[in-house]
Amino acid sequence: MAGPDASAATDPAATAPPATDPADTPVTLLIADDDEVTRSGLRMLLGVQPGIAVVGEAADGVDAVEQARRLRPDVVLMDVRMPRCNGIEATRQLLADPATAPPKVVVITTFENDDYVTAALSAGAAGFVLKRLPVRQIAETVRVVASGEAILFPSALRRMVTARPLDSAEALPRAALTDREEEVLRSMATGLSNPEIARALTVSLETVKTHVGNVLTKLGAQNRTHAVVIAYESGLVVPGLTG
Repeated sequence: MAGPDASAATDPAATAPPATDPADTPVTLLIADDDEVTRSGLRMLLGVQPGIAVVGEAADGVDAVEQARRLRPDVVLMDVRMPRCNGIEATRQLLADPATAPPKVVVITTFENDDYVTAALSAGAAGFVLKRLPVRQIAETVRVVASGEAILFPSALRRMVTARPLDSAEALPRAALTDREEEVLRSMATGLSNPEIARALTVSLETVKTHVGNVLTKLGAQNRTHAVVIAYESGLVVPGLTG
């Protein structure tokens, strides 16, 4: 019987360990919630989800900021109603820290019309999820946000931001955006991803990314979700026209 192929023993590629695929690297997650039962349950359930590694817990906003700066998670799942420092201020502190690349923040809440959620999104949170959602959906939100996308629930977001009275200081001149950038912003407000916007507008994905980047810069937005909040609150996007 023929022996093993001698070339395999001398070929470095045959014996070298496989390269690490970035897609195989789990998303690191910090869970911040003042309710110990909720926090422990989320850690247990999310910790067994594919592609997620829970690296820590925090019981309030102060602890969340300290833990996030120490552990450097990819994503913080942030409750908003917490003692000492609420999730809004904790989000603001994390995203304003110039010393480190800030984590993505996903707000987790019981009520989708919570004013705290709107404030957290305005502070730069990348999206929000409801505590009653199945854990697989919460896990998918964490993975999507970690990849650089944003999680939008257009109808819920519209209800939250349009229910608030507009301050004249929040109004932004329509001339700040080009016609195409406004079109892209309206598409973002309906929850469309970059590839979906590219197909809808019949332009390249790179062109959409450029427009999205311009929109964020001109609005001073932390991310897509923040841009949509600004657009609704300023009147640049009218709920009835966004589908």
